[in-house]
Amino acid sequence: MLRGGAGQNRKDPPLASADLEANGLRGKILWTDGTPPPGTGTEATAAQPAYILVHGIGVSHRYLQKLHGELARSAPTYSLDLPGFAGTPRPGRQLSVEDYGAFIAQALKASGIRSYILVGHSMGVQFAIEAALYAPGQARKLVLMGPVVDDRHRSVRRQALALFLDALLRENAGSNWIVFSDYFRCGPRWYFTELPIMMAYPTEKRLAGIDVPVLVLRGDRDQVAGPEWSLRLSRMAAQGRFAEVPGAGHVVQHLRPRQVAAAIESFAAAPAVKG
Repeated sequence: MLRGGAGQNRKDPPLASADLEANGLRGKILWTDGTPPPGTGTEATAAQPAYILVHGIGVSHRYLQKLHGELARSAPTYSLDLPGFAGTPRPGRQLSVEDYGAFIAQALKASGIRSYILVGHSMGVQFAIEAALYAPGQARKLVLMGPVVDDRHRSVRRQALALFLDALLRENAGSNWIVFSDYFRCGPRWYFTELPIMMAYPTEKRLAGIDVPVLVLRGDRDQVAGPEWSLRLSRMAAQGRFAEVPGAGHVVQHLRPRQVAAAIESFAAAPAVKG
């Protein structure tokens, strides 16, 4: 378990953005000063892969921005806004998690980013797993924050209750504002189009196919991704680790960005075990 005080009150860095396109789908990629713009060919090397931050259902890069700023101090860091979310064009059909994984891997490759650590949150965990399975030579490691869907919440009603209680009891006004305003931007039609996809995704089964190092990370007050579920996922991976950040709920990266970044950076620096 990680210990430490509250996250530092640093101003979120401004982000530049560019459009992403792959398989007829469109999204955005965002970065800060100090990180090379995508397409320059200098984003990352095998020795220092870039961090790729992947949001969950209904939201955007905005609730990852504090973490983005922390990670960008040590390595090239990019956030994504995926198709259908954050005001990006809505696809003309329901997308599977595999569709999103392929989009991420193909769009990053087209942007010249070929070595990276995927950092997914909530449903973004599912997207990150599929991107790693689609392009195993590019994804060096995975960080799975607040993974869904916990087997305690396998119905929409239970999942909604867990999210409601987390927002009511565990989050602060800032994180709730970002999340709920992003839900509004996404709109109920696309949210409820993709919700059944999230609920049905076999996270444990798909994670078992990952052979790169995996860190499963949660806030220790997370109502959505419980400790037993998260620990079990870490043990499903061939090279799995588990960490908790105290005093935070599901949106741990917003309330405790420095502690989350420290856990990720320590994991990134650790050598992979040769199988």
